[in-house]
Amino acid sequence: MTLADRLARTVRDVPDFPAPGILFKDITPILAQPALLSEAVTAMASSLAELGVTHVVGVESRGFLFGVPIAMRLGVPFAPARKPGKLPWTTEREAYALEYREDVLEMHVDVFHGGHGEPPRVAVVDDVLATGGTAAATCRLVERLGGEVVAVSVVLELGFLHGRDALSGRTVRSLLRY
Repeated sequence: MTLADRLARTVRDVPDFPAPGILFKDITPILAQPALLSEAVTAMASSLAELGVTHVVGVESRGFLFGVPIAMRLGVPFAPARKPGKLPWTTEREAYALEYREDVLEMHVDVFHGGHGEPPRVAVVDDVLATGGTAAATCRLVERLGGEVVAVSVVLELGFLHGRDALSGRTVRSLLRY
């Protein structure tokens, strides 16, 4: 059985969350299986290593769960993209629209400082790619701060929501696609 098959068997469907009519794909059962989680992180890290990633940005909050171990496996810095008011230093922010509300992400302004020459090669990591709004906002924020987004990497992609359209021209890697 492939990794995608094992992930698909583990992801839990939660109807009407966070709003009526939405079928939420819950990745927390993956977190309860250390071997499967490790295999998913290893697969994500391997696909990013070939792109010469120098930094990993994890999107709050479940993107942290995958982004940190990926950064550790690649031996590169991790940076969080967080909700407003959660970071203790000077931040840059990016507002964006979701299916049912607007939101904002922030990153420290000095997240990529200290590099010389080429811009940092950044992988944006999250758990799920749905409509692509959050990932696209994170990419814009990374680029405004001087990074070059070389890939968006997710555990699962809801292809029927066309999130890749919001990331047109970007490399998108997913372990499982619905």
